[in-house]
Amino acid sequence: MSDQYNIDSHKMMYHPIRVAKWLEAKDDWSLQKSVYPIYVEITPVGSCNHRCTFCSVDYIGYKSIKQNEMILKERIKEMGKLGVKSIMFAGEGEPTLYKPLPEILDICTQAGIDTSLTTNAVPFNEKNTESFVKNCSWIKVSINAGDRETYSKIHTTKESDFDKVVENLSRAVKIKKEKNYSCTIGSQMLLLPENKHTAVPLAKKMKEIGVDYLVIKPYTQSLYGKSRIYEGLTYENMMDLEKELDALETSDFKVVFRANTMKKLEEEKQPYSKCYSTPYFWSYIMADGSVYGCSAYLQNEKFNYGNINTQTFKEIWEGQKRKEGVSFIKDELDITMCRRNCRMDEVNRYLWNLKHPNSHVNFI
Repeated sequence: MSDQYNIDSHKMMYHPIRVAKWLEAKDDWSLQKSVYPIYVEITPVGSCNHRCTFCSVDYIGYKSIKQNEMILKERIKEMGKLGVKSIMFAGEGEPTLYKPLPEILDICTQAGIDTSLTTNAVPFNEKNTESFVKNCSWIKVSINAGDRETYSKIHTTKESDFDKVVENLSRAVKIKKEKNYSCTIGSQMLLLPENKHTAVPLAKKMKEIGVDYLVIKPYTQSLYGKSRIYEGLTYENMMDLEKELDALETSDFKVVFRANTMKKLEEEKQPYSKCYSTPYFWSYIMADGSVYGCSAYLQNEKFNYGNINTQTFKEIWEGQKRKEGVSFIKDELDITMCRRNCRMDEVNRYLWNLKHPNSHVNFI
C-alpha cells in the first residue's frame, strides 16, 4: 500500500523548528505561550445534511450556527502571521453548507496558509467546486460505502446522494485536470461490518472516476457520542481486504488501508503516558467560535481557551485559560480515558520519544 502523504503516520519531522521551540520551552509558560499550532481545524457551520450512523459529534446537535464571516477572515489573516501553517475545514457540520467558504479559502491562500476540506461533497456545484479545487492542497470526500443502498443506510440519507457524490467528484477531477490545479482529490471510507463488502467496489469506482486515492480507515468510539453501536469494534477479520485493495493500485491511484491504526486498537497500553501535542501543535475552532485544544473534548471547558468572536487568536492562545489548560494536561489529564487512536496519537508517540530518548541516540 502506498501512503506518500503519511496519512497513517504523522508529519512532525517536517517542522523541526516548531518542535525545537516546544522542547526548549519545557515548563516555562513565558516560552510555551508562543508555541503556536501548525494546524487548525475549523468548523464553518454547525448544521449537516447527513446523520451518519458513526458520527462522533452527534452529541453537539448539528446546531444551525455559523462563523461570522468578517471576524473569521480577520482571525485567519492573524493566524497566518502567528505561524499557523494549515487549516482544515470540517468539524461538527458539513463545511460546504457555509456559503462564504470560497471567499474564506481565498483569504487563507492570500495569508499563506495551506487549506484542506473534509466533506460529504453533496453540496458541491459547478461554482464552488472550482474554488475548492483551486485553493485547497487536498480535498477528502467521505463516501462510506460502494453502493447506493449501503451508502444511504450509513449516511442516513437518500440513495440519490450517492450518485450526486460520484458526479461531484467526477466534476472536481475534471476541473483539476482542465485547469492544471495541484489539489489532491481523495476519498475515504470508514470501515464497518455493514460496508466491508463494498470496499472493493468503491475502490474500483474511485479509480474509474480518477481520484488520487481512497483511504480505508477504522472506527474509534467518541468520548461523548450518543451512538454506541460500533463500540468495541475490531478489525481482525477485515485485514484481508488490504491485499485485495492493493491489487487495484496504479501509478495514478492509491489505496491507503490504515492497517497500522487498525492494529493499534488491539494494544493493551499506549507507549506514552502524557499528551504532548495538546495544546501546542494543533487547535480546533467550533462553529460558535470557541477555540479548543482537542477535538475529542468539545464542550469540555477544560479544553476551551476562548472565543474568536470576542478575542484575537493571540489573546486566546497566550491567555490565562490556555495557560490553565497546559497545566491541566500536564498534571491532571489521564490519557487512558482519552479517545483511542486519537488524531494526535502518532504525533504523541513521536514527541514522547523526543522527550524520553533511549541511551544510544547519539550513535547516529
